[in-house]
Amino acid sequence: MSHDGIGPRAVLRSVAFLTAGMLTVPALAGCGSSDDHAGKPLAGADVAGADRSDIADGGTLRWAVDTVPDTLNTFQADADTTTARIAEAVLPSMYRTDGRGRAVRNPDYLASAEVVDTEPKQVVVYRLAQQAVWSDGREIGAADFAAQWRALSGKDTAYWTARNAGYDRIEKVERGKNDLEVKVTFSRPYADWKSLFSPLYPKEVMGTPDSFNDGARKKLKVTAGPFTVDTVDTEEDEVVLARNPRWWGRSAKLQKIVLRAVPHDKRVSALSDGTLDLAEIDPEAARRVTVAALPQDGNTPLMGPEADRSAADALRSWAVANGSDEDAADEEISAREKLREKAEKYARQQKALGGFEVRKSLEPVYTQLALNGAEGPLSDERVRRAVARALDREDIAGAVLKPLGLPAEPVGSHLALSGQAAYADGSGALGKPDAKEARALLSDAGWVPGGPVEEEKEEKKDAKKDEGEEAAGSEGGGDGGDGTYIVGEDDGKNDGDGKAPHDSGTGTGRLKQGGTPAGAYAPKGTAAPARADTAPVAKDGKALVLRFVLPSGPGSKTLETVAGRIAKMLERIGIRTDITKVDNDSYFKDNIASGDFDLALYSWPATAFPATDARPVYSKPVPAADGSLNVEQNWTRVGTDQVDQLFDQAIATLDDSERRELIRKADSRIWAAAGSIPLYQRPQLVAARENLANAGAFGFATPVYEDMGFLKKSAQGPEGSPGAKSGESSSGS
Repeated sequence: MSHDGIGPRAVLRSVAFLTAGMLTVPALAGCGSSDDHAGKPLAGADVAGADRSDIADGGTLRWAVDTVPDTLNTFQADADTTTARIAEAVLPSMYRTDGRGRAVRNPDYLASAEVVDTEPKQVVVYRLAQQAVWSDGREIGAADFAAQWRALSGKDTAYWTARNAGYDRIEKVERGKNDLEVKVTFSRPYADWKSLFSPLYPKEVMGTPDSFNDGARKKLKVTAGPFTVDTVDTEEDEVVLARNPRWWGRSAKLQKIVLRAVPHDKRVSALSDGTLDLAEIDPEAARRVTVAALPQDGNTPLMGPEADRSAADALRSWAVANGSDEDAADEEISAREKLREKAEKYARQQKALGGFEVRKSLEPVYTQLALNGAEGPLSDERVRRAVARALDREDIAGAVLKPLGLPAEPVGSHLALSGQAAYADGSGALGKPDAKEARALLSDAGWVPGGPVEEEKEEKKDAKKDEGEEAAGSEGGGDGGDGTYIVGEDDGKNDGDGKAPHDSGTGTGRLKQGGTPAGAYAPKGTAAPARADTAPVAKDGKALVLRFVLPSGPGSKTLETVAGRIAKMLERIGIRTDITKVDNDSYFKDNIASGDFDLALYSWPATAFPATDARPVYSKPVPAADGSLNVEQNWTRVGTDQVDQLFDQAIATLDDSERRELIRKADSRIWAAAGSIPLYQRPQLVAARENLANAGAFGFATPVYEDMGFLKKSAQGPEGSPGAKSGESSSGS
């Protein structure tokens, strides 16, 4: 997963989305159940849907994942998205999400579920499917529900749990009228009760702290899904799921699913060499797969080895005849041979990729700009709002999504996405993009264009003097030698009219060549402002420079593009950015979670339960007993009592319509506080074999693992395709 994705702590919310966050049952009597205000999803699932009768029986699907998980227990702190994917395939989930991000009852496990009482206590009765059994033959029942509640209630600290939201509101779990009924009584009203017991682990896992903490980390002896966990092989970097012979639902079409850990930058090679059938890929890889699938005219034959040798001999002869050094000619030949080898490898890969296609949708995840409000300039709400008002979110969304052929609408909510019942565009609480208003907010906060800036310390100037002399006459001014452009150091020269060279006449101060007011910082190559309304702003002798932190490595190219556009937008209102790239592995731990940033880009998933799942992301930080600040998952450190109160009301409101309105009000308050600015829904690009059905870019929908498989020859068309042939070898393995 790229860091246009989810960080270590954020994974917990992601896991909640992939497992518990999949529900909606028929509405309670008297409660609202539909809301057209939410609209439709911007993009639907793209999975090459096919009838089960057209899918061959058997075969192995090799599916790329980011990691072989450290644990198979989704309720532990080091669980990740692969943990959640495995749980979906092998464990019961009472509910799962449909294509609109709504929760729906999973009939394989649950015949019905309803709130039967609200006074004096909320009581929910689950009626389990009669055939539902664990892989050891035991019926799924109240004992499993009770064991999971006790483990996750938070009352026994011997259980190393990462989350207990909702379970801490349960008073008791009992057997109902018969073995198929489970009666759950809550001590406090809980609107998101449908998020519970998804996934459901057997009592053998949840029954004791030892079995919870260690027993389900590397194996699951007892399961209850269309697949079971066959092996977890850390040496081969793969998890093998096998068809469950005791599965009572529709039999899985595939014999096995191999979840193979493959880095994103290695996935094109793995697809082309036949070791993967399905992989989420980045935009560059998607373009390669798309081009490979296009008809080839065959008019440009590849240069073969013999032709290359002839060209090399001719080059050497020409070089020697014209007085060139033969060694230099050999080096040129070697370079060309390496280039030829790369070209041949690329061509072979392209030919193999012709058997794949790109399936695309939008993930139920949005990328945001986070503004650290704990300290520094962004601790002032006026400055945060100025940053937000400077952003053209439509432009940013278009830059990311239009080239991919995906809907390019900016996200309007922190708590839901288009198509979900709670969605409404709350950005109006902040205001439309307006550079003039943004500059007015900065001015009100004391940040004014061309304000006096203190001179840098002499030793700092001396250290930069030698490094900057050579670059001083180049475009954009001096370079401190570290890739950061130091804007507008005063060289003490004056042309006699009180203005520095290139001063536009606005009186913004004396500037160096190419300059801007002294002391401001901006990326190397930043052009000097031509007008006062774009001049850098300063306050108390300091320019307004924000440290913009980005991850490096595979998957970060899109974030670089977005950050560059944001930097230019902020420059127009006088804010400069210092873009700093840090190692992927330390991005969240050492920067985001620790608060070592001013601006950052990362993503959050939207779930079916924002009152539960979003509360720790946007709640007001509170002092802990040891004097530290408890921020939970609110990395921006921006929160209000109003938002917390609205979440509290929403989580205790069982009426669907009322709860949605409370969620929308909370979102408006979050917008107004300007701690995070949603930008765009993240693209989901998946390379899949042409003959692989019911798998790909799932969008909101929970994958239906038992329906995945390879098409029969009769369903592939009269002549088949290269992808179909490749798939046959995979499906027959």
